[in-house]
Amino acid sequence: MSSPILSIQKANVYYGAFQALNEISLEIGKGETFGLIGLNGAGKTTMIKSILGLRDIQSGEILMDGMPTFKHAAKKQFAYLPERFNPPAFLKGMEFLRFSLKLYGKSMSRDEFRQQAEKLALNPDVLDKPVHTYSKGMRQKLGLLGTLLTGCSLMILDEPMSGLDPRARAYVKDMLRDAKAQGRTVFLSSHILADMAEICDHIAVLHDTVIQYDGTPDALMKKTGKKDLEHAFLDVIENTGRKAA
Repeated sequence: MSSPILSIQKANVYYGAFQALNEISLEIGKGETFGLIGLNGAGKTTMIKSILGLRDIQSGEILMDGMPTFKHAAKKQFAYLPERFNPPAFLKGMEFLRFSLKLYGKSMSRDEFRQQAEKLALNPDVLDKPVHTYSKGMRQKLGLLGTLLTGCSLMILDEPMSGLDPRARAYVKDMLRDAKAQGRTVFLSSHILADMAEICDHIAVLHDTVIQYDGTPDALMKKTGKKDLEHAFLDVIENTGRKAA
């Protein structure tokens, strides 16, 4: 692995007496496309919130490029797209994109925004319309653009394909490959395991509060003897008494 851009060491998170994350250790290399896989309620969102500094860890550490993620110098290096993305309804799409980039000290021309929208199969003309007129898929594309165009070293995307049609999904995957080619790191959480197998260099399976597997998709399929990532994942979580190494 290349030097880690994100390092999680023995992180524990509790909600009262309930332990949501148990001794989580994980390293994500610079320029990787990483996928976090788990069932609903497995702790994926808790893990992401902990990385973002929105949820305190009770012990352990989380470092971004060697710095605690709550530090401003670390925060300005990553951008986040939540699973339930709802941009301010009163803004126009173009206003939202300009605002998103301004937070990172960046800007683009109107024509550049329109060109980027076309790359995600988003009609550029809708950028001049209020967000409250957008469909779910259009809002998702807008959020993806706002995240990708920041140029951040690390992008954390929670269910980025949610609400997208097959054409848009293909375009998103192309844009993520382009980001990787630029040396940027992509952190994905998704239930669409075929997409994860296709684009991820590195995955982790989170189940029963712990990391059950940490490695490549191909290595997991080979270890479990399954032909696809979906069935390999099921094999891991249905045999949690043994941790895949």
